[in-house]
Amino acid sequence: MKQILLVCTANVCRSPMAMGLLRERLRLGGLADQVAVSSAGVYGMDDSPASQPGVEVLAERGIDISEHRAHTVTEREISAADLVLVMEEAHRRTLFYNYPHQLGKIFLLSEMAGAYGDIKDPYRKPKEDYVRTVDELTALIDQGYPTIVRRLRLDQPDKR
Repeated sequence: MKQILLVCTANVCRSPMAMGLLRERLRLGGLADQVAVSSAGVYGMDDSPASQPGVEVLAERGIDISEHRAHTVTEREISAADLVLVMEEAHRRTLFYNYPHQLGKIFLLSEMAGAYGDIKDPYRKPKEDYVRTVDELTALIDQGYPTIVRRLRLDQPDKR
């Protein structure tokens, strides 16, 4: 089974939302049984639930992340992952500093979609900001899906 690790700052907003969205996209693409998706934070708010507005926005789209509990990324997770997708360049720099031998598998999520940019953190902002972030994450995951599948060296055709 291939493994994707999504990383943000505290592991309560962007990475758990991206995790839920990517799991759903993989399910729709017929690859859910071939790819495990998890998330962590560079400075995880250990054992905190996902931010409530994020849980609500995803629930409105039929995706449940209510059981998520935040944690700080570990060397074991980075080593086990086939692909590490971060939300900001600052996250990549932190991971590069701590795990320089893992450089080749750490990318901005936006890079999978052929772009380059940080995804703004909606933490402690109104629900509308979470909606915007989920819309952005959804677009990046949909656009980047073929690249993600290629990077994982999976050839199953997309069933979506």
